[in-house]
Amino acid sequence: MDVSTAVAQRISTRAFKPDALSEADVREWLTAAQRAPSGGNVQPWRVIVVSGDAKDAVIAKAAEVLKDSPAGQPTDRAIYPKDLWEPHEARRRRVGEMMYEALEIPRSDRAAKLAWFANNYRFFGAPAAVFIVIDERMGHGQWGHTGMYMQTLALLAEERGWGTCMQECWGILRPMLKEHFGLGETEMVWCAMAVGVPDPDHKVNSLRAERADLDEIAELKGF
Repeated sequence: MDVSTAVAQRISTRAFKPDALSEADVREWLTAAQRAPSGGNVQPWRVIVVSGDAKDAVIAKAAEVLKDSPAGQPTDRAIYPKDLWEPHEARRRRVGEMMYEALEIPRSDRAAKLAWFANNYRFFGAPAAVFIVIDERMGHGQWGHTGMYMQTLALLAEERGWGTCMQECWGILRPMLKEHFGLGETEMVWCAMAVGVPDPDHKVNSLRAERADLDEIAELKGF
């Protein structure tokens, strides 16, 4: 598979087959991703990969916390900026509408929407999940480099016939995750990534989020 194909076909996979990923395959995938770009070769990322009982333990802990605190735990790093402005807020709303349309969940059915959203904290049934860890002392550049690492993981997963879903939603459970994984004093979980073999027959995997036209986001000068 070439890179252009991997980029074009990558989606946020939200339904997976139960097929397990072997430790050897996961290790090889992570090793390949170590060639991701890294300014100054700092390599600011660290990952914790869970599967089997370890994955089930995280799911159970999340359910326990969210039962008492549905909005999650306090965080000083919100998933989105407060009062997200246009056109970004419209794009965010639109992809949600498209997802529920694909799932045939009516706009007015709040209970069904919440029930579906809860699947985030079960990794959408993926057999494995990666937690992306970064040191809070890192600057904005290192956060960007960690994002490039995540993209590298996603594209290498496509090459292997796997799907991924980057899940910043786990950011509302950072205190719990810090304790659960025994992170260092200055370490934090940024987000998670569900990974596994996509279920091609599930309606949600038909969703392809819209992207802005090139002229909306690019200025080409001097050509």
